[in-house]
Amino acid sequence: MQGQLLPLRVIEARVVPVMARKGAQYIGFDFDSATGIYTLKFLRNGNVIWVDVDGRSGQVMSRSGG
Repeated sequence: MQGQLLPLRVIEARVVPVMARKGAQYIGFDFDSATGIYTLKFLRNGNVIWVDVDGRSGQVMSRSGG
């Protein structure tokens, strides 16, 4: 893995407000050190939503669930 990772707080500041506007509650995260991907977990209407974010660029890569 190359490149500098963004701090979790920076990733959260970019993603959590967007998801909150969509009615989702932030419940935590996982981090894969091999890939540098943060997976932020949200809850909306009883469904879990996973948002994968590139830890280097801060870009949302995918969203699943919910």
